Amino acid sequence: MNKQSSHHTSWLQQWLETIWYKKGKGKWLLLPLTGLYCLSNGIKRRLDTRNLPLLPCPVVIVGNLTVGGTGKTPLVIYLVKLLQQQGYKPAIITRGYGGKASHWPQAVTPDSDPDQVGDEAVLMASRTGVPVYAGPDRLSSVNALLKEQAVDVIVSDDGLQHYKLPRDIRIVVIDGKRQLGNGLCLPAGPLRERKKRLMNADLIVVNGADASSSADWLPMQVEGDTLVNLKTGESRKLSDFAQKKVHALTGIGNPQRFYQSLEKAGLSLIKHDFPDHYNFQAGDISFNDELPVLMTEKDAVKCKRFASEQHWFLPVEAHMTSQFDSMFLQRIAPLIS
Repeated sequence: MNKQSSHHTSWLQQWLETIWYKKGKGKWLLLPLTGLYCLSNGIKRRLDTRNLPLLPCPVVIVGNLTVGGTGKTPLVIYLVKLLQQQGYKPAIITRGYGGKASHWPQAVTPDSDPDQVGDEAVLMASRTGVPVYAGPDRLSSVNALLKEQAVDVIVSDDGLQHYKLPRDIRIVVIDGKRQLGNGLCLPAGPLRERKKRLMNADLIVVNGADASSSADWLPMQVEGDTLVNLKTGESRKLSDFAQKKVHALTGIGNPQRFYQSLEKAGLSLIKHDFPDHYNFQAGDISFNDELPVLMTEKDAVKCKRFASEQHWFLPVEAHMTSQFDSMFLQRIAPLIS
């Protein structure tokens, strides 16, 4: 049970999510805007996919149809490690969402400032050790990367709707519990594109639930059982915190998955929701008590410089089936000469 909670997400976001996922009222008011959104999105896709350039190496897009977090970043890290195990030389491109850099694209290292290049970019550079380039224009990132690095496959973190970017393999990640919500496009529903776009996907991955709802959907579990201290680097089993009251802090697209993993381990949560990619300050993570403060690894990237020994993060790993591995590797092998 959580003792109390604080919500820093906007009332608008909370209202929309109630409509999208809980059959809340107001959908009919938004349907005319959804019609406009679908029309403009269709026009944009047709214009942007004309005369796509030929790239010297394949691009794998890991994206989603819905707004908010579905678990794309852990899957990108998993794919990069899988490719390395097969002897390939992968690299990553990402949006750099939340980054305030004055020019793009940016080459990202584990020591890059997340305020400049975005939290996910620094996280992926830290976890993989491969070249990571961030920027809103993904084709520019690809061109800069190919000019400066020797790579043979590029994995794009998100970018399914960045139509100017050529793609060879499309992997769509769906949240197992929320799935596609009410099935409508923005703003009446959570979809960035119509459901029929799933037919263009090479692989469909479902994060955190039984994938048997469709024979073509492949299951993914994203899990972690060890906490790491932001200040000291000490590791402790999550189970060591069982039956303890803790602050649980999130600035991610779908915080419920993080909360549920802590509650499943027997922790008692005081929840603090912040918007996705929130730019944390020292006062946001200090609660004038001695209780442990737990957060995701993505949030820890931004909080590390002002964290204390009270602060811990939970690294997670994507766990895929051997069926997924073989299906992905069968698709990528003929594309790399």
